[in-house]
Amino acid sequence: MNATITQRPTLDTGENVALERWVFLYVAGGIPDDGDVREVDTGTSTTVLAGFPTAKQAMAACREGPLADAIATTQLVELCGAFGNDDVAALRANRPDLPVGLVTYAGDMTNQLHELFA
Repeated sequence: MNATITQRPTLDTGENVALERWVFLYVAGGIPDDGDVREVDTGTSTTVLAGFPTAKQAMAACREGPLADAIATTQLVELCGAFGNDDVAALRANRPDLPVGLVTYAGDMTNQLHELFA
């Protein structure tokens, strides 16, 4: 099988990078129930950083809350903290081609992660 690979400039050039809009959704303590949603615009890409106290609240915000528009137009979603495969499937239900990833850590980091979240 032959594949053509188009070389894109590295991200540090800021030129012609295909990723222009993405969402980083995370769970953390101390965040208000309605979440903390911030948009970072670099001039070449926009990142929506969205934190919620629970994954359930975050997913509700994606369906009908402050993140609904961002999820409808984003090119990529990364989920960090307390999310699982069901959340990935829920986000992709209306957009099957949307890349949705779960932040993971190497298996040898288990003890350090337990210490952080104990």
